Amino acid sequence: MKTILLSLSVLLMSLVPSATDSIYQFKVKDINGKTFDFASLKGKKIMIVNTASKCGLTPQYEQLEALYTKYKAKNFVIVGFPANDFMSQEPGSDKEIAQFCQLNYGVSFPMMSKISVKGKDMDPVYQFLTQKAKNGKEDSKVEWNFQKYLIDENGHLSKVISPRILPNDPSIIAWIEE
Repeated sequence: MKTILLSLSVLLMSLVPSATDSIYQFKVKDINGKTFDFASLKGKKIMIVNTASKCGLTPQYEQLEALYTKYKAKNFVIVGFPANDFMSQEPGSDKEIAQFCQLNYGVSFPMMSKISVKGKDMDPVYQFLTQKAKNGKEDSKVEWNFQKYLIDENGHLSKVISPRILPNDPSIIAWIEE
């Protein structure tokens, strides 16, 4: 009986995210091929957003850049992840995406290398963001391009924001300023 209880308690503990499970555990490649360590963002609020260059929501880049410019000195950062998961709306290479973002929107917030945000080849960062067993907060599904994940100063998921909600929405501004 002791063995069964011990096994059961080990199993249950493995299902609960530990205090160390946070966005800070991840290192990814940025859009220029360099290592980007999320641990470098400790103490900052983070908005993670999956992006695409040929989407009806692509003009959100302008508001994302304005938000980043306004709040970057106040411990806030946006991290963009280009993804081609929705109707092939991000077909370009990392170099092409970087040029598009700079030329059309003056993007200065960190952009990562193109990844997958859904399906069997979903990037580990997005597995963390979308699975309660990993993030400790909630299960979610990436609905479309420009879905936003808000991460608190401790690296934990705080809120999931629909792609159609604009980056300058009052609820997002209030979260950044709180």
